[in-house]
Amino acid sequence: MSTVEVTAAPAVKPEEAPKAAGGTSGVKSFLSGGFGGMCLVAAGHPLDLLKVRMQTSSEYKSTFDCFRKTLAENGVRGMYRGMAAPLVGATPVFAICFWGYDMGQKIMRSVYNLSPTDKLSTNQILFAGGFSAIPTTAVMAPMERIKCTLQVTSANGSGTVYKGPADAAMGIVRAGGITSLFKGTCATLLRDVPGSVAYFGAYEFIKKALTSNSAGEGSISPLAIVTAGGLAGMANWGIAIPPDVLKSRLQTAPEGKYSGVRQVFVEMMRTEGPGALFRGVGPALLRAFPANAACFLGVEVSLQLMNKAW
Repeated sequence: MSTVEVTAAPAVKPEEAPKAAGGTSGVKSFLSGGFGGMCLVAAGHPLDLLKVRMQTSSEYKSTFDCFRKTLAENGVRGMYRGMAAPLVGATPVFAICFWGYDMGQKIMRSVYNLSPTDKLSTNQILFAGGFSAIPTTAVMAPMERIKCTLQVTSANGSGTVYKGPADAAMGIVRAGGITSLFKGTCATLLRDVPGSVAYFGAYEFIKKALTSNSAGEGSISPLAIVTAGGLAGMANWGIAIPPDVLKSRLQTAPEGKYSGVRQVFVEMMRTEGPGALFRGVGPALLRAFPANAACFLGVEVSLQLMNKAW
C-alpha cells in the first residue's frame, strides 16, 4: 500500500513517499496491518456489539433501542463486552489482511510483469483486495465465533455467561469440539471476499481522487486518509452485511441447530423474509466510518514510521 507522512504538514511530498505498494515489504505490511486493526477495534467495538445483537435477536426496534436496552442491562462496560477477543485477534487478523492485500498486488505485478513503481489497474487492485480475504479467514473465523458468542450472552443471568474469551472458547469446544471454533468459516469467506474487493477498491479509488483534487498528484493529507478509509469501510459493509447476518446467526446458534450457512438462509427467508438479511445495517454503517478511518490512518502512519526507521 502507498504510505504517507502524517504530521502537521498538510501533505506528503511525492519524493518523500514510497513509490508504490509493490515496494512495501511483507513484514511492514504485516506489522502496519496489525496496528491498524487494533485502532479499528478500539474505535468501533460498541457499534459492532449493537450490530451483532440486532442480527441475532428480533427484540430490538432500532439501533437506538438496542443501545438503550444494552446500556440499561449491562452499563457502559457492557458496550465493550467481547472486545478482548477481537482486540487480541486484531493484530494477526488485520496483519494477515494487509499482508494478503500486499501479496495480491505482488501476484498481479508478477503475472503482468510490472515493476514495483508501476501503477496497478482497477481490476488488479480489486483482485488483490479479494485475495486478502483468503488467508485472513483462517484466523478471522474462530475469533469471530468467540466474539459473537460473547456479544450475545446476557449479563442478567439468563443463559450461559462466559467470563472472557478463553472461557468462551473452552465452552464452545466443550459443546461442539475443536472444529466448532471454525463454525461459520464458509460464511466468513462469503462475507469477506466481496467485502474486501469493495474495501480496498474504494479506499484506493477515493484516496486517489482526493489526492489529485486537493493536494496534487503524489501527495495525500491525513484528512484524505481518514475520509477514504471511512468511506471504504462503509462500502465494505454495504456489500457484506447480508452474509454477515447469516454468519452471526450460524455462529451464535446452539450446536447442531444448523448444518451450514445454506440452512440458515433458507430458514431466515421462510420465517423472516429478505429484510432480515439487512438487520443490523444501521450500527454496521455507523461503526464503519470511524473504525475504518482509524484503521487506515493507523496503517499509513505506522508504515511511514517504519519506512523512516528502516
